[in-house]
Amino acid sequence: MLGIRLFLIGIMVTALAGGGYYVMKLQKDNAILKANAIKMESAIADQKTLIENQKKDFEAILGANKEMNDLIGKLKTDFADLDKRFNKKNRDVGLLAIQKTKAIERITNAASVKANRCIEIASGSPLTEKEINATKKSEINAECPSIANPNYIPY
Repeated sequence: MLGIRLFLIGIMVTALAGGGYYVMKLQKDNAILKANAIKMESAIADQKTLIENQKKDFEAILGANKEMNDLIGKLKTDFADLDKRFNKKNRDVGLLAIQKTKAIERITNAASVKANRCIEIASGSPLTEKEINATKKSEINAECPSIANPNYIPY
């Protein structure tokens, strides 16, 4: 009988020890799961921040794209006006250059300076006070008035 009691006590002690070990394993697993949950919540917050930043960047890109398209439209208009001025009355610039060399050279050089300024402005150079305040035809950059002289209103 004593052997059976010891055997049963041994089984009970083993069961208690196994149960204790199982509870400790569950506690350790629970701690790992809590740490993982904290990491996941942090990752989710980081992803939300990243998504918000991407939305802001996308909106900034759309705004820059709209500005660029507006600038391209203005440049196309200026180009059409320049082409109209250049080709009016069937001008022969080569013949004019031979006949009036100094005048054509002066006009070409002045127009080149203005055209270079147009390229600078289109590339992002800020407008000068003189360009911003130009309202008369004699004050404007005739090569690209829509971008170089925002206050000029053609009549």
